[in-house]
Amino acid sequence: MTDSVFKDNVVVITGASAGIGLEISKMLARQGACLVLAARNPQLIGEAVEACRLLGAKAIGVPTDVADREQCRALIERAVSEFGRLDTLVNNAGITAINYFGAVYCTWYALPHLKKTRGRLVAVSSLTGKNGVPTRTLYAGTKHAMAGFFDSLRIELRDQGVSVTVIYPGFVATDIAERALGPDGKPLGVRPVNKNAIMTVEECARQTIDAMSHRKREVVMTGRARLGMIVKAIWPDIVDRIAERGIRRGR
Repeated sequence: MTDSVFKDNVVVITGASAGIGLEISKMLARQGACLVLAARNPQLIGEAVEACRLLGAKAIGVPTDVADREQCRALIERAVSEFGRLDTLVNNAGITAINYFGAVYCTWYALPHLKKTRGRLVAVSSLTGKNGVPTRTLYAGTKHAMAGFFDSLRIELRDQGVSVTVIYPGFVATDIAERALGPDGKPLGVRPVNKNAIMTVEECARQTIDAMSHRKREVVMTGRARLGMIVKAIWPDIVDRIAERGIRRGR
């Protein structure tokens, strides 16, 4: 990781009050970024801002529900008003359908500013955006949609200096699974995986920031997952069975 890359870089991070988003925020704070942190809960986002300021960053919080297009517009406008420009947008917030629409809304309003700074556009997706997973049908659908959207946008922005990086973590030790929606539209409230067998939030954030700094196209986290992508191209049914067995075994 290059420590100086994000010095004074103006970064908007959605879903910044917990999990991956919070850890990315704190790591960028240590690098001296100017942070605009967004999440729905005002108290939690305030605590995240304070934590980043204690680490030496300039930081503000903007309570935002990314499901609301107007709130996404207001978020980007506040960032530009506060710091004068926008260098990086990290689309991290969302559950189920919000995964897609929240990222689209924020990106729509951020793009004119990112074009001016030849900035970075980042989307935190999931391995379910590469391969379907049982019990996560709606979630996988939104992550596949994100992959198509940002892959297409990358091509459109090729000559405008804006890089598009898509992050594909596997299971990460956060509470997102408990908040995922089940077939009845309600939060599942349980996690079908063993937290001790999965990636830490710190490692996920570290790999994400490394990819951002180097403007990588995408990152499929873990060697096992990368091998799975190769196998899928040759024997897709095997990967389907592995995904089903992995959920069943809780890892």
